[in-house]
Amino acid sequence: MSRARPSLAVAGPAAAAASDPGRERSNNEDRVLCEPALGIFAVIDGVGGESGGEVAAGTALEVLRARLSRRTTDAPRLVREAIALANRQIYERAKADPQLAGMSCVLTVAVLDGPRATVGHVGDSRLYALAPGTIRKVTPDHSPVGAREDAGELSEHEAMRHPRRNEIFRDVGSAPHEPDEEGWIDVLEVPFAADGAFLLCSDGLSDMIPAEEILAAVEANAASPQAAVRALIERANAAGGKDNVSAVLVVGDRFAEGVRRRRGAGRGAGPGGRAGVAPLPRPAGMSGAARARPGAAERAKEAILGRLGRLLLGALLIAALAALVLFREPVLRWVGGVFAGGGLVDRGRPAGPALVVGIGDGGVATIGEALQAARPGQTIEVAPGEYRERIVLRSGVALVSRTPRGAVLVPPAASGSGSAVEAVGVRGARLSGFRVAGVAGAPWSVGVRLEGSEVELDAIEVTRAAGAGIEIRGADRSTVRYCYVHHNGGPGIAVAGAAAPRILANLIAANGLRAGAPAPGVDVREAAVPLLTDNRIEGNGGPGVSLPTPERGDEIFRWNAFGAVPREQAVRVAGAIPPAAVATAPGAPAARHP
Repeated sequence: MSRARPSLAVAGPAAAAASDPGRERSNNEDRVLCEPALGIFAVIDGVGGESGGEVAAGTALEVLRARLSRRTTDAPRLVREAIALANRQIYERAKADPQLAGMSCVLTVAVLDGPRATVGHVGDSRLYALAPGTIRKVTPDHSPVGAREDAGELSEHEAMRHPRRNEIFRDVGSAPHEPDEEGWIDVLEVPFAADGAFLLCSDGLSDMIPAEEILAAVEANAASPQAAVRALIERANAAGGKDNVSAVLVVGDRFAEGVRRRRGAGRGAGPGGRAGVAPLPRPAGMSGAARARPGAAERAKEAILGRLGRLLLGALLIAALAALVLFREPVLRWVGGVFAGGGLVDRGRPAGPALVVGIGDGGVATIGEALQAARPGQTIEVAPGEYRERIVLRSGVALVSRTPRGAVLVPPAASGSGSAVEAVGVRGARLSGFRVAGVAGAPWSVGVRLEGSEVELDAIEVTRAAGAGIEIRGADRSTVRYCYVHHNGGPGIAVAGAAAPRILANLIAANGLRAGAPAPGVDVREAAVPLLTDNRIEGNGGPGVSLPTPERGDEIFRWNAFGAVPREQAVRVAGAIPPAAVATAPGAPAARHP
């Protein structure tokens, strides 16, 4: 089957856009907007299957083009209103047509106004700012893997190859939103220099080629935006083309001239001149020729020092080999004890191949067996299915569901008393992608219990526990992020003691709805001081967040989203007399999981 040719839209010499289905997909769910005369540019990536993704992206394109073409208000407000209007139309269209249920898109839009641009962003498409010799990612990724990359926990290459890099926790169209809703649209003001450029692209480009190669392709075609976007798509396809690939390039008047000058000055290659890396400063008073060609005295000194260094290195190697021969067993035991016994574990490098749980995959039958066999630094991959067992996390061991929420922890007997997952005094462990779910007549008493630990709960779902969905106690410093905590009998997350966990970008909805025993979304007690930011907390039986003292109330209200609930009902001090109650029933709508 022949692949479709790229659709190329060119308007003016300063910008160009292209979109291509890639090598593995027959349809294209991406859309691009490139209107240099109006100063509006966008990349839109559809989500939700072949028909749904294309419809969502096409709807967003029409709305953005129409709304942004009319400058009726200031640019930040214009961008917010345009994205919110696109969200509403996608959402309403999906409600009217069951075949389009769940469709949405991610997008990045830039409105250029002279020397600055207003950028609106939702999802994992990107905007890069380029200058001669440098490239910088401007927009944050609203995805679990992208957020870890932005935080420095993953390198660019690790993020590009991560099995969960396609997951997102913000989108346009899957749920109702208001233009000013916190934690949804990122609006940024970015300078646009005459010798700079902007590149907007879908993840089909950024997941296939690193930023340094993107910069190289653009600079190699600095005089022609059309050729540059073609080159980017060709490189993405040559690297595999696993997704639709889209790019919009906007260049300043002096960008090509700046690239030529940099190359003409000899800074386009060689040490310190690698694209994307600032050249190392030269010592004061030393010209380029003097640095490149040392005099005779310097050459003689370097030769002598080089010979001495080689002799010393050879002597050290001989001594090391002799020691290994004479003391082989104690040396090997010491090395094994340090690196396998705990203490010095490189968390970026697995201690061995991943263990597998799932008989059909040639692995062990239970998660407990795998945890007993695992060493610090190892990952346990769990195949989809129901696992009727309780889990006790181990330090340094990552427990990962092979497919998001495919591995489900259910109570092992008629009674679900106890917690599904427990960690007491555990360091460096991770639980990722699991679903923790009670069953009819046998809920877990608590979904996940953490005490005095420092672990990561990443993109898990916790539901139908009799008490709290997640309970955190003691001097705990764990991280809970991108999780969906809903329909638990007690609070969604309970934090007590001296705990100071990070609770980031979770959806906490419809917890604590038992008649006569309402509970908040997040219940903070005693001396606990959790960091709560970018969470969506709504539809719970009590307030969104209950605090022991009022000091942090304003901060938590500003940093999290509570739907349409007013401040006094969103964040409340425990024991305070509540304002007029807002009716909340078990059937109240809960936001879609990020």
